[in-house]
Amino acid sequence: MDNIKQFLSVKNDAIEIQTKLSRKIKLINCCNVSDINKIAGVDLAYWKEKEEEYAVCCIVVLDRDTKEMAESQYSFGRIRIPYIPGCLAFRELPLILETVQKLNITPDLYMFDGNGYLHPRHMGIATHASFYLKKPTIGVAKSYYKINGVDFDIPSNEKNAYTDIIINGEIYGRALRTVKDVKPIFISAGNYIDLDTTTKIVCEFINKESHIPLPTRLADIATHKMRKKLQIINR
Repeated sequence: MDNIKQFLSVKNDAIEIQTKLSRKIKLINCCNVSDINKIAGVDLAYWKEKEEEYAVCCIVVLDRDTKEMAESQYSFGRIRIPYIPGCLAFRELPLILETVQKLNITPDLYMFDGNGYLHPRHMGIATHASFYLKKPTIGVAKSYYKINGVDFDIPSNEKNAYTDIIINGEIYGRALRTVKDVKPIFISAGNYIDLDTTTKIVCEFINKESHIPLPTRLADIATHKMRKKLQIINR
């Protein structure tokens, strides 16, 4: 019973924080889009050791013009906050911010493997993290996070076709088909950027190797490699 009370208390506190922060979201371009050059991809991977849960965060920084990787950093550690649906950011932010501190390059924009405004309280990891990063952020999810039972309309089978995800009369994000004959991804602005610019930048980083934008794809690959390496070291 005490554990349940503690869990509910943490959940209520987390939701209250999200609700307060959501009032400060700005889905407008807060900088000149042409000045966005260094783009960071952010992802985490989890594993368990006995009864303890661990995660590794990897951040890769890419040059927008050349699409070449300029830097890569990682951090790992034990996860102390329980999983609470809709409150993932509270588990992930400590490692994300620790990894950001290791970067020698200051990114102009952060692209997350996860949601941004496409969230019940508009506070997916991309949006929540923006208040600490003070930079534009984008959420890119591989699977759809259904909100209030609302499904998405499938985009036409053409490259860069999309449909807006509208919930309660408001556009939360987009289902974007980045490659013909491949299932769509789900994108949303995080903060300090609008949805059209979000779409444009995501499409810029699609190549023939994957329908996932390069920053988050490389971050995802890096987290899986580092997780495997860390698991071997800790055996």
